[in-house]
Amino acid sequence: MTKTLHCPICRKPVALDHSEVPFCSERCRTIDLGKWASGDYKISSPILDPDLLEDLEHAHQQQHPTDESKWRN
Repeated sequence: MTKTLHCPICRKPVALDHSEVPFCSERCRTIDLGKWASGDYKISSPILDPDLLEDLEHAHQQQHPTDESKWRN
């Protein structure tokens, strides 16, 4: 029995030994590429690197400086 998966674009079954895997056709492969190129797909994950978090916080503070003395009693 040949293992299959579903094309991420049209959901048709695709054999794992098919030349266009994971897509069922060049058409679906091109549609997927177009979605990446147009920004329809986004990769989002939490930032876990403490150094990067510190750099981002510092950059945010540089862009949005506030007078901290008004918040102190």
